[in-house]
Amino acid sequence: MYGYGGWAWIPFMPLLWIALIVLAVWAVIRLTRGPSGGAHGRGHGWTGGGLPENAKSPESPENAKSPESPEEIVDRRYASGEIDTDTYTEMRERLAAHRPKPR
Repeated sequence: MYGYGGWAWIPFMPLLWIALIVLAVWAVIRLTRGPSGGAHGRGHGWTGGGLPENAKSPESPENAKSPESPEEIVDRRYASGEIDTDTYTEMRERLAAHRPKPR
């Protein structure tokens, strides 16, 4: 019924398992890396990719923005709908009351 050709695939079984393991490892690496390409923010998988050597990274000090002031944070949260008008007004009043006076 199966004939003599049934044993011909046995030498290829280790290759199948190796391919499956490589595929699984690749999938885990690909899924655990964020959209930035990993911890260094430079690569796209094993191909290298990313920023050219002379390009500045978004995390470089030259591109660093000053931290948001408390008022800017409240404004941003209100603009995004995260807080309502009453909360916004109360927070702005509290911030204004505790802001040091200029000399």
